[in-house]
Amino acid sequence: MTPDRHAEELRLAVMLLTRLPVGRLKDPAPSFADAAWAYPVAGALVGAISGAIYCAFAALGLPALAAALLAIGAAVLATGALHEDGLADVADGFGGGGDTARKLEIMRDSRVGTYGVVAVVLAICLLASAVASLTASLTVFFGFVAIGALSRAMMLVPMTFLPPARADGLGAQAGLAGPGVLLQALGIALVLSLPVFVPALIATWVMGGVAFGLVILARRQIGGQSGDVLGATQKLTEVAGWLVLAIFI
Repeated sequence: MTPDRHAEELRLAVMLLTRLPVGRLKDPAPSFADAAWAYPVAGALVGAISGAIYCAFAALGLPALAAALLAIGAAVLATGALHEDGLADVADGFGGGGDTARKLEIMRDSRVGTYGVVAVVLAICLLASAVASLTASLTVFFGFVAIGALSRAMMLVPMTFLPPARADGLGAQAGLAGPGVLLQALGIALVLSLPVFVPALIATWVMGGVAFGLVILARRQIGGQSGDVLGATQKLTEVAGWLVLAIFI
């Protein structure tokens, strides 16, 4: 694999998971599966943006909760609410559908129901409260980077252990990652987490448990993974990771 090819895969990962401008892909473009190893790098970029926002506004004297909400808002803008949308769709589909076909239909519907609204509001409230409990510092900034990277690596858990639930959509395009790619992504995420390695390592185990729990739930509910399941995995593991950091940082 050439450095140029790695750069193209990284560019695709950033294009897929964020709205950040990274230029155009060169032909032939890599597949989504080829770019999966770079998901943690894309997540670290989003985490760095959020961390900088939190620390900057806290340094200006803004209350911690307000600074935390602005940091979360910056991440939402940077990702186009990609993961929040996935969480909302999974909550609506799993909570409101009868059979598998109906659940998948609800998840594809652009409208958001009560389950989805409640799930996203709870996630944001938990994130904001966990972040706001920590005094802005360089350590907290690197906490943002670590959780951003680790939560994107956790998206590979359903990609590794579940088949696509439908023949089209992002989940089908992402395909199966494989254990080797999952371990590579986790390794990259942990390297990016070195400044807060011990709490990040504890968070990794907790986040992994949440990701595997969602794998079991998705298998029972829709028989596989989808783009929404991947987004929900990122958001739920992000919440779990920040709750761990709130305890151990």
